[in-house]
Amino acid sequence: MSMSSRFAFLRRFTLCKALHRGALVLFLVAALLGIRTGDALAGNITVSAAASLTNAFTELKTLFEKKTGDTVTTNFAASNPLLRQMQEGAPVDVFASADQETMDKAAAGGLVDKATRKDFATNGLVLIVPAASTLKIAAASDLKAAEVRHIAVGNPDSVPAGRYARAALTAAGLWETLTPKLIVAESVRQALDYVARGEVDAGFVYATDAAIARDKVRVAATMTGHKPVSYPIAVATAARDAETAKRFVAFVLSPEGQAVLARYGFGKP
Repeated sequence: MSMSSRFAFLRRFTLCKALHRGALVLFLVAALLGIRTGDALAGNITVSAAASLTNAFTELKTLFEKKTGDTVTTNFAASNPLLRQMQEGAPVDVFASADQETMDKAAAGGLVDKATRKDFATNGLVLIVPAASTLKIAAASDLKAAEVRHIAVGNPDSVPAGRYARAALTAAGLWETLTPKLIVAESVRQALDYVARGEVDAGFVYATDAAIARDKVRVAATMTGHKPVSYPIAVATAARDAETAKRFVAFVLSPEGQAVLARYGFGKP
């Protein structure tokens, strides 16, 4: 190798070392300042959400991951079983309930950070029948008819939609009369499936559930006589990544997040 070639090689080598040192210094400074640098510092959270949020939160998860580089694992079920999972130590960073009562229990048990609790959506309770049904059902009182044999409803002891339905039927003086006809479901989505498959004559679900199955079910009546259907969200006190969890809650509450919820039929709090 000529002297000029060696000199050029040494210059390139020295420059590469300097660039490497500079990149390393920038990385260390970013780490010390808490600045996220790509996937290396991306968050990873688990979001436990009410079954009625399945479709909306699945889309929110995808958008949030694309926007932030974080990873979100979703866990959908009835609100009370989700609470029980938290009580038993299941890893949860964000909890979204379909009612205030369940979130109240989570807060009383020290399972969520009360300062992060926010209402983010509203819903309505409806009476649905299979799309092909020929039964004349236009109100809850029509369920007393002899030809109406089976009615799907979420378990009031564990499913918020079931509690709303019990309250509505009690207010109408129908709960005791209709109890023998009730087919108890473990989540509002299970109640929806029973009606969509024609396995029952009618059922009680949220308006958003009826909307996603509009080709299989028909809304017969909108229920009243129950507390407003309001959805709260909060960061779990045992969150493994509280900062990412807070960012997800903020995203749900943001105009972009609220637009997604609106597309699935949820109202603003």
